[in-house]
Amino acid sequence: MALSDMAARNARPKAKPFKLYDEDGLYLFISPAGGKYWRVKYRWQSAEKTLSVGSYPEITLKEARERRDDARVLLAHGVDPYQERKRLEKAKILEKSSTLRVVAAEFIEKKRKDGFSNKTLYKMEWFFSLVEKDLGDQALNDLMPYEILQAIRKVEENGHYETANRIRGFLSRVFRYGVLTGRAATNPAAELGEALIKPKVRHHAAIVDPSAFGQLLRDIDAYNGFIGTRLALKLAPHVFVRPGELRSAEWKDMDRDNCVWKIPAERMKMREPHSVPLSRQSLAILNQAHLRFGNYTLVFPARKSWRKPMSDVTLNKALRTMGYSNEEMVSHGFRSTASTLLNESRLWAPETIELALSHVDDSVRGIYQRSQFWDERVEMAQWWSDYLDHLKAGVDIQTPKQFAQKKKAATRPTEATGSYSSNVTMTVRFPGQSYG
Repeated sequence: MALSDMAARNARPKAKPFKLYDEDGLYLFISPAGGKYWRVKYRWQSAEKTLSVGSYPEITLKEARERRDDARVLLAHGVDPYQERKRLEKAKILEKSSTLRVVAAEFIEKKRKDGFSNKTLYKMEWFFSLVEKDLGDQALNDLMPYEILQAIRKVEENGHYETANRIRGFLSRVFRYGVLTGRAATNPAAELGEALIKPKVRHHAAIVDPSAFGQLLRDIDAYNGFIGTRLALKLAPHVFVRPGELRSAEWKDMDRDNCVWKIPAERMKMREPHSVPLSRQSLAILNQAHLRFGNYTLVFPARKSWRKPMSDVTLNKALRTMGYSNEEMVSHGFRSTASTLLNESRLWAPETIELALSHVDDSVRGIYQRSQFWDERVEMAQWWSDYLDHLKAGVDIQTPKQFAQKKKAATRPTEATGSYSSNVTMTVRFPGQSYG
């Protein structure tokens, strides 16, 4: 006999729990404390099971029957109603942790633990902040490509094409992380690049004319600002590392006895350790720096705090003080200068130059090259410093190729002591010859 709403409403608790039955497995469970709970009894794989479908009177008799019928439909399709409920509950929990804001924060935190620099992490946070208002509260699976595009175009409309493209790249990485962690099914940001305006490629401003670069070297010598800035600028053209790697250099990484600077992976852009051969000139500059800052951790500490590296704008600011505009020369430009003039010399294998610039090749061939070309990198470091001295002298300026043809021998550090010997011969390689 079917249960009536009146019977359910008038049921009073007893000393022991009891049940009032409806039809097709539905019943009302009444506890001694007076609670009334709807239950559905069913069989699953020969076992009797019970499904809770709410409490009375919050869930009426009619609603309880509808929930029972839903469970029976699932059973008819070979689905256990209890397991389906658990799946949906997990999905709701996952959905709460699947908003773009939550997943982006989790992704950035992972990168923090991976050892990414604070500067890189700050950029990620900044990229997200530009779209957070429009997209932050939405679940990854709910976001459509056009919604993401609309949010990014607000940045693009202000003429910030590069930033807009980098936001898209960041969001694509967040979505890819979401797919891997089960919070997203697809990556809608992946193909949006075709819908964004492509920014004009801007290369780092650099002086590549030998005479003009020689003048820059003389201007650096004459710079009367903070001595740490001057020494960093003097070393930069010789070692041509990235500005951030130069600013964060520590004395413990400088093996002056063996003429090598070993930069750990965590301070490299590509997260690969990098070794820099040190020429006589580089060692002389480092020795000057050691006299002033040798008791500190950093080779080039900030002017106001020896515990912090100099600011990322310090070197560029010094170049501006010397009269070089942003369009003429930036601190990153020393790398472009070295790459251009070393290639023009035609003395060195392109692979040697690329390895010196820490353009990492992750293949097995790349690992082989790092070992194979070390001796040549040592020779190249000394030749390059000698050429810089020639340019700085400003007398009868020669092109890199002319200097290479005239200079048949150069000094370099001996492996045994780390000192330099004038009777060490450097093989000069011309086009068509094997690099060995």
